[in-house]
Amino acid sequence: MGGGGGGGVTDQSQGLALHTREQLPRTTANRVFAVVYLCAIFAVLYHHFLALFHSTSIVSLLFLLADAVLAFMWTTAQAFRMCPTRRRVFIEHLQDVAKESDYPGLDVFICTTDPYKEPPIGVVNTALSVMAYDYPAEKLSVYVSDDGGSKLTLFAFMEAARFAAHWLPYCRRNKIEERCPEAYFRSNPSSWFLGADEIKLMYENMKVRVETVVRRGIISHDYITSKQEVEAFSRWSDGFTSQNHPPVIQVLLECGMDEDVTGHTMPNLVYLSRGKNINLPHNFKAGALNALLRVSATMTNAPVILTLDSDMYSNDPQTPLRVLCYLLDPSMDPKLAYVQFPQIFNGINKTDIYGSEAKHVFQIHPAGMDGLAGPIYLGTGGFFWRKVFFGGQLESSELKQGMKAIRSREVLASAHDVVQCNFESQTQWGTKMGFRYGSLVEDMYTSYMLQCEGWKSIFCDPKRPAFLGNSPTNLHDFLNQTRRWSVGLFEVAFCKYSPITYGTRNINLLSGLCFACYSFWPIWSIPITIYAFLPQLALLNYVSVFPKVNSFWFFVYMFCFLGAYGQDYLEFISSGGTIPRWWNNQRILMVRGLSSFSIGSVEYILKCIGISTFGFNVTSKAVEEEQSKRYKKGMLEFGVASPLFLPLTLTAIINLVSFLSGIAQVLFRQGSIEGLLLQILLAGFGMVNCWPIYEAMVLRADEGKMPLKITLVSIVLAYPLYLASSVAF
Repeated sequence: MGGGGGGGVTDQSQGLALHTREQLPRTTANRVFAVVYLCAIFAVLYHHFLALFHSTSIVSLLFLLADAVLAFMWTTAQAFRMCPTRRRVFIEHLQDVAKESDYPGLDVFICTTDPYKEPPIGVVNTALSVMAYDYPAEKLSVYVSDDGGSKLTLFAFMEAARFAAHWLPYCRRNKIEERCPEAYFRSNPSSWFLGADEIKLMYENMKVRVETVVRRGIISHDYITSKQEVEAFSRWSDGFTSQNHPPVIQVLLECGMDEDVTGHTMPNLVYLSRGKNINLPHNFKAGALNALLRVSATMTNAPVILTLDSDMYSNDPQTPLRVLCYLLDPSMDPKLAYVQFPQIFNGINKTDIYGSEAKHVFQIHPAGMDGLAGPIYLGTGGFFWRKVFFGGQLESSELKQGMKAIRSREVLASAHDVVQCNFESQTQWGTKMGFRYGSLVEDMYTSYMLQCEGWKSIFCDPKRPAFLGNSPTNLHDFLNQTRRWSVGLFEVAFCKYSPITYGTRNINLLSGLCFACYSFWPIWSIPITIYAFLPQLALLNYVSVFPKVNSFWFFVYMFCFLGAYGQDYLEFISSGGTIPRWWNNQRILMVRGLSSFSIGSVEYILKCIGISTFGFNVTSKAVEEEQSKRYKKGMLEFGVASPLFLPLTLTAIINLVSFLSGIAQVLFRQGSIEGLLLQILLAGFGMVNCWPIYEAMVLRADEGKMPLKITLVSIVLAYPLYLASSVAF
């Protein structure tokens, strides 16, 4: 049985398949192309060494470096293409394997940090969507981690608990699929059922109260309805700050005690803000998830855990049942750790200008890893067996509790103890237990270490997305997010468990290469930066650096370029993408390579030598109206004078001047186009990709245009860069 689970698995007593797995048709073509393309890579590297043998220069060494990095990244990426698979589950057969009373308990973890960057009403929608799962309420618990320790978020969930008493029975009675209130009430009213208008009014009133409280920053006495709420908010004393405060745990709903308007019990709903001390490390999101692991272990201790980002709401109420088709299969590999669903985003504009869909990362690559030891954990949408975080045991002995009411003093006291700010000191949390520390990309690092320990995973990609979320709608947030990832990925790439050495030995060769492809992702900055500047600067100095048109090597270079792009294009389109989205996807890789990858790489180096330390910044989920309108029109959002934009404007200027210079050389200096064609084409290719930047620099007058300061600084920097190149060439 390969890759994290089996294929064509059946319940032998009934002869009914719970799930099937098949290899994708493109597998054979991928393997044949890999052999052919590898020969071309060796040819290019051979050509470089020949050139170095005859004449060694800094320019030739830089081109060798660029092509060597491209060859390395291409080689690691082929691991995704050797055994891609597709899975299918049969929920209708689940009843033949297990009764509803035999379903395992499910604890849902939702993480949020900042009520202004992650609006609480969005987090509430996420929680309500999973509370309405087609799953026994007595087996379902939702835990919300507020790592910013904001009473505004607690207030929002007090409101949500009251609204849930009306929303959950409406979903259950009418069997609606869209169980996120915000998304449901945006849909066509003709599809609504009896009572929807009344519930919508309740929702709108709740939304107004929550947003009013967040906007004002204080909770009006008119909104506090009981002594219990007064007592809950009294814990926010004068010394209470987001980085320095005692634990706060509030049980908002308790199964068996709290009922909806129809008399049905509701799932558990628990608010948590772990204790923090400004002098102790809190380990960002991984630390928050580990706090949730411990608190939930003291309260409900469900065998299965689902982790969700604050904005990643449920889009399919039967998602847990899909997961059970794997988890409850008696023939499944006992080392199965988790089932991963793809991240799918709603609200992306038609052409996906920021490549937010990230089809390769969230869909294509996980399907490729599914045929090996399984996909990485994507940070959200992962259903885990709890035992994998405790070394294979169901729970830690220090956390194990009996079946007591979660509002009982004993349980609450134990829960508070395990989220004190110093609880993890001198323990194995973050190393051998729980989510792993040591990288800002805790999701990828945790799944990597689990696979090194022998655990496996499964990728489940149903036609109806299991979860839908939001993505950044301005370029600065997008690049800042990637910059943060770059630092975290390098922390994995260069740790003592580096995938290229440790992973290839302890998982398997191909899986190790897959993790290496992820962790070394930021080194794309090297070839992208070199090819964005060096050939263009050579062209400005009338120097040819590529083979002539009539040379054999010209066709080898063209094959390498077109072959890589062609394979990427076919892969993207065959996975449901469109041509405009593919084009923007390849452009955004160049933008990342020039900007966030490069700056993130520098920050990682500075961090290693102790000059700089990198903190965790939350990506804003709040969107301004005018910015949203520009995004829908497909306009890149600049607007702020950020250093992240300097490499982009500098590249745009150099490529434009270089292209015009090359054309002028051919037309007016009677130069030979044979030796310059590749450089002119490359500069032209850069110009086409930079067109939105030219628009932002010159043609736009809106708030999202490129700040004049960035344009002027880039022009000033372009001249000394040209002078330096004249010395090199």
